[in-house]
Amino acid sequence: MTTEQDHGRTTATHGSRIDAYVDRYAARATGMVASEVRALFAVASRPEVVSLAGGMPYVTALPLDAVGELVAELVADRGPVALQYGSGQGDPQLREQICEVMRLEGIEAGPDDVVVTVGSQQALDLITRIFIDPGDVILAEGPSYVGALGTFAAYQAKVVHVDMDDEGLIPEALAEAIEACARAGQRVKFLYTIPNFQNPAGVTLSAERRARVLEICRRARVLVVEDNPYGLLGFDGEPMRALRAEDPDGVVYLGSFSKTLAPGFRVGWALAPHAIRDKLILAMESAVLSHSTFAQLAVGRYLETQPWREQIKAFRELYRERRDAMLDALPKFLPEGCTWTRPAGGFFVWVTLPEGLNSKAILPRAVAARVAFVPGTGFYADGQGTRQMRLSYCYPEPDRIREGVRRLGSVIEQELEVRDTFGAGAGRHRPGVDTPGPDLA
Repeated sequence: MTTEQDHGRTTATHGSRIDAYVDRYAARATGMVASEVRALFAVASRPEVVSLAGGMPYVTALPLDAVGELVAELVADRGPVALQYGSGQGDPQLREQICEVMRLEGIEAGPDDVVVTVGSQQALDLITRIFIDPGDVILAEGPSYVGALGTFAAYQAKVVHVDMDDEGLIPEALAEAIEACARAGQRVKFLYTIPNFQNPAGVTLSAERRARVLEICRRARVLVVEDNPYGLLGFDGEPMRALRAEDPDGVVYLGSFSKTLAPGFRVGWALAPHAIRDKLILAMESAVLSHSTFAQLAVGRYLETQPWREQIKAFRELYRERRDAMLDALPKFLPEGCTWTRPAGGFFVWVTLPEGLNSKAILPRAVAARVAFVPGTGFYADGQGTRQMRLSYCYPEPDRIREGVRRLGSVIEQELEVRDTFGAGAGRHRPGVDTPGPDLA
């Protein structure tokens, strides 16, 4: 690496890895870094690796022939409309259909309050853009969704994590966090929560706690952003009532078809109180002018012509079988001292390792043993999660899940032997072990 001095400025020469534009970026760009999950994709996609890392829906379970036919019919019947610009708020018919989907979780809303987005990730980005000034506080469960943390960092928010247990977010911890921020003179703009089958922890906010969380936020005038991509993918009973169903004025609800249909359509939505909705539409139009009319009409035709409720039931049974395979394998293959959550739906199990082990340090050895997971540190904004890992059961077949857990258990056993021989923390640089490659850093 070489540099040259030019009028007091360091510039990169040919072959240098220095970014010549680094001194021109906005301050918020420093928060834009690759997530733990994205960094794993290249490794986890190798066929010999059992990937328990990414939360990819099993789209092969869809009636792909029927989906292909309805897309072809859409082009033939409504091509000039489907291939044209559309409304910044989204297709009116699709917004009505979205309201029908949300009724399954007790939400009564009108299509005028729905804003269609490019997946719920864009809805989260727009909400953050509307509300956050640099230094503002966002309360988020600890651990929390890595994509949300990346968005919050990009807008220079301060994330304060709120503890969870097996019943989800702890109301007393939420109240304490709000009070601590008030004492420190910090502005809390909203609580970000995934109440159902949380990513990454897999836990669900209990019905009793939902009322308490809403009351705490109502008293403190803290908006609730309810991200609910997994709510219809529970394995037992009917879907729980959404937080938005209990407090229409204090909750922005984010939904997505990525888990109940397919992520490739990139169609999500936000249901917001009127004033927030208007700002969302303006932010949406400034971001993309209008998003894909074609994708919206394709999703709308799917909801209109296909038995989508039955398809969701099929997904639920498929993911339940895979969840059961993982929960059956974990006590068989993971060593004593490991603990984990028992999700009642969704895609993920959250594993805690014995004292002295570091999940990120273990990852390169796991990949060498042909199994991948996501280290827990990626799901915190403050460096927590060193002993945790997220395991995903949504994509591999049950036998592959069992084999992946077996391989992972063997790696953890070896790390425990190293810990007991060299002491806690020795595994990261023990003799004879290569350091992680750049795609695992």
